[in-house]
Amino acid sequence: MLFNTRLLNIAAVIIAVTMLPIQVFADDLSAANTSWIMTSTALVLFMTIPGLSLFYGGLVRSKNVLSVLMQCFAITCLASIIWFAFGYSLAFGNGGSMNAFIGNLDNVFMGKITEASMAGDIPESVFALFQMTFAIITPALIVGAFAERMRFSAMLLFSGLWLVLVYAPITHWVWGGGWLGEMGLLDFAGGTVVHITAGVAALVAALVLGNRKGFPKQAMPPHNLTMTVTGAGMLWVGWFGFNGGSALAANGDAGMAMLVTHISAAAGSLAWMMMEWSKHGKPSVLGIVTGMVAGLGTITPASGFVGPAGALVIGFSAGVVCYYATQAIKQRFYIDDSLDVFPVHGVGGILGTLLAGIFASDALGVFSGQGYNEGMNMASQVGVQLTGIIATFIYTAAVTFLLLKLVDKLLVLRVDEEGEVEGLDLVEHDERGYDL
Repeated sequence: MLFNTRLLNIAAVIIAVTMLPIQVFADDLSAANTSWIMTSTALVLFMTIPGLSLFYGGLVRSKNVLSVLMQCFAITCLASIIWFAFGYSLAFGNGGSMNAFIGNLDNVFMGKITEASMAGDIPESVFALFQMTFAIITPALIVGAFAERMRFSAMLLFSGLWLVLVYAPITHWVWGGGWLGEMGLLDFAGGTVVHITAGVAALVAALVLGNRKGFPKQAMPPHNLTMTVTGAGMLWVGWFGFNGGSALAANGDAGMAMLVTHISAAAGSLAWMMMEWSKHGKPSVLGIVTGMVAGLGTITPASGFVGPAGALVIGFSAGVVCYYATQAIKQRFYIDDSLDVFPVHGVGGILGTLLAGIFASDALGVFSGQGYNEGMNMASQVGVQLTGIIATFIYTAAVTFLLLKLVDKLLVLRVDEEGEVEGLDLVEHDERGYDL
């Protein structure tokens, strides 16, 4: 009887074990990390649609609101297919003798990704999708520079080419095993890869297309700040996935990245608000949400390397520096970067990448970060950071300029004056955002 009972117990254990998910036996897969990166992926996609779409949509005039929403949505679709087809392979493939600069096409159509493929301790499918959301939001950020005047067909062609020829190579340089990553560049979540590339491309696009009709003499206020604030809130929440997910694990790095992200956003908001308050006598809603974006963009490259006190300094610096950059671009140089992409994202990305090299130090007391890699000190790290900034700036500016000129020859970049006056919603899409 005792023997039969033991036999039944053993059989029950065997049956229970065989029914367990196979992942239990996959020592290289972390269910916790996988769950976190899947959640982060959704958060980063949420940043573009609906977050960035609403943020930008509220900032333009009512006759162009649908055009901005359409551009962000279409870029999401286009970038997804390009990333699937060959963008991911170019960015993260091993390019052999050319690996310092670009990947390869061995993983076209993600043909090597299976259910069993791993990227560290998470499925490669999850890693590729997470990186896809970064490839989506980066060209979508550029929309703010040419809002209200670029033809939709030209925007699609430019965005697709730019993703392949600018975003994918620089992603490889920094995160895919390329030369900047090998040098030791600190870019946790996209100071160079996302914000400097998008910001510089935006500046070049604004210069090539020229100013909107009536700029700077004609007032062009946002048509719906309620929409903009709604989108800003979505961006803030989504940024936890953007920076926290870049740890690629549910660990202390992710937790610290989320904490410093939030502190920098709050500090950037308050700093911008105070700058505007002191200059104009009243704080504006547009100012406080723009300061938030500046704080978020500036902490992005540093988020995995600095501590909370360092994040406070970075956030306040972002609010002040990006505020003055915005004033200079439009009021001193009269460049119509319509929605302030370069002064907020470009300048913020440059500032954050540089400050990451300072506040990563473990010798700054309460302002200390995680410390430098072996063989690095503040001087050498700042030198690497400057190298990354300069290389990203020059390459992005040159290729973006050439692409815009090419697209202009093929399709014509800008709507005509009559179409600009009527608005892109009707001219490009034969629809109205509001029918009142």
